[in-house]
Amino acid sequence: MTAISHPVLAARHTRLRLTPRGRRVLAFVAALPAVVAITFALINGGSAIASRDAGAAESFSTVTVTYGDTLWSIAERVAPTADPRDVIDSIARLNALSGGTLSIGEELAIPAEYDAAQ
Repeated sequence: MTAISHPVLAARHTRLRLTPRGRRVLAFVAALPAVVAITFALINGGSAIASRDAGAAESFSTVTVTYGDTLWSIAERVAPTADPRDVIDSIARLNALSGGTLSIGEELAIPAEYDAAQ
């Protein structure tokens, strides 16, 4: 009896063979977590560093939004001698405002450079 009839013993003699395409797929699957981690770190790490630097350099006071207030009226009130467009831009960046809508009772942070003019 020269042939191996047991399946476990027969499996020992087989070798895994990868084609060039199989090697590329295996390398891609192995590298995918590293690529995702690096991409995530570049996207989120850069913004976290930028926001931490900007937050540490600026101090601010707050203004409560009342009925009829707009960013323009708040800018004119807190910095009457400054260009309202510059003040609005600074307030929007500091408060991460994406639009111009305000809610009554909302607290807006005012940058320190304009707070002194108040």
